[in-house]
Amino acid sequence: MISTITINTRKYTVNLAQPLDISMPLRASKSNANAWYVDEPKIEPVVVNDWIASVKEGASINFNNIKFNPHAHGTHTECVGHITEQFYSVNKCLKQFFYLAEVITVAPELIGEDQVISKAQLQYLLKQRKPQALIIRTMPNTKEKKSRQYSNTNWPYLTEEAALFIRKIGIKHLLIDLPSVDKEKDDGKLLAHKAFWDFNGTIRKDATITEFIYVSNKIEDGKYVLNLQIAPIENDATPSKPILYKIEN
Repeated sequence: MISTITINTRKYTVNLAQPLDISMPLRASKSNANAWYVDEPKIEPVVVNDWIASVKEGASINFNNIKFNPHAHGTHTECVGHITEQFYSVNKCLKQFFYLAEVITVAPELIGEDQVISKAQLQYLLKQRKPQALIIRTMPNTKEKKSRQYSNTNWPYLTEEAALFIRKIGIKHLLIDLPSVDKEKDDGKLLAHKAFWDFNGTIRKDATITEFIYVSNKIEDGKYVLNLQIAPIENDATPSKPILYKIEN
């Protein structure tokens, strides 16, 4: 399934039969990746009186309710509606789904008690490249990320200066393997979110942040075509399934 995609007048050849999934599945388990002090996701059959909507319980179908929080329970994509009083839906803000993306791997710097991703690190790794989407893989990168319980861990985060740099070079879609681009406990400042979306200027309604991804070590740093798939839910954030395609040419 070889396809040629034109982005900004340049043609890129990808094999659609070889997708690289960088999302994490949502599981009804305490081992599901989790943040923000909420319980694990729940997937349970509908119960109506004595009828339980499970084939194991004698029903003809499986018919489950799913309870989860998109921000806390795995890969999700959010728009500026995450931090605004006015309602914005990511389902309305994200109108295109294929982008030229750059994967970079960053070892956060220790500053005091915090681990941060700095502007200097991003400048060094991007080397003048200005992709439409930036995918940040943090080190160390182990499979334990898929089940890590992040609440009260003070995870690494982007500095305000780094987020401002990302915005200024024109990156519209930021993807990262952490629960948030901001510090876990920052007194509601949300400096990186606000800098990326230009919250105090001309708000970038068409820009998105995708958090809680997982980029396998088998995926090399470099240029890819990104297909950013989202669930069509009218909310500030929704579960998503970002897929990378290696560029053949």
